[in-house]
Amino acid sequence: ASNRMRRIGKEIADIHADAHSQIKAEPFGNQDDVTHLRGSFPGPPGTPYEGGTYNIDIKIPTDYPFRPPTMKFETKVWHPNVSSQTVSTLPQYTLEHIWILMASVGAICLDTLSTAWSPVLTIKSALLSLQSLLSTPEPKDPQDAEVANMLLKSPKEFERVARDWAVVYAGAPASADNGSGSSIDDTRQGAGEDSLAK
Repeated sequence: ASNRMRRIGKEIADIHADAHSQIKAEPFGNQDDVTHLRGSFPGPPGTPYEGGTYNIDIKIPTDYPFRPPTMKFETKVWHPNVSSQTVSTLPQYTLEHIWILMASVGAICLDTLSTAWSPVLTIKSALLSLQSLLSTPEPKDPQDAEVANMLLKSPKEFERVARDWAVVYAGAPASADNGSGSSIDDTRQGAGEDSLAK
């Protein structure tokens, strides 16, 4: 096997060995081709995405690890930095795109980001970056202007729609409490009480 194939195999084995992160990666369609993977990660705690599972289509280039994998959300997600259009038109992100975006919001170490992709980085670190992206929306650099506009102008409505999508598309539990200490139902109930008081 080539160095590239051994490297990918070792990365997949390392992901399997780390049950704590809940990051997963398997050959796409349970085939033997390790250059086309399906990754997944849980929605980050304390966000509208909590409790959902987000699937990522991962394609490994022939010159990996010297070039980053190409990644695309398979799971629809309401987020300003991910297209909300149909799955077939969801954007493809290379790690360079993700890390440039993440550098702009300061969510991960800027020293690491300033060099963008490096062969020491892995499929797992790419999936962790995408998971982190869900926690740190950047509406001023959007992939989806409609979602970004909602986040800026109506954050509670953004949270409600993001949670609804997490339930419908990512399998998040339908219970309203997303673990952030407040719940969508509490927000709705509070709004209803406000209108009754008037």
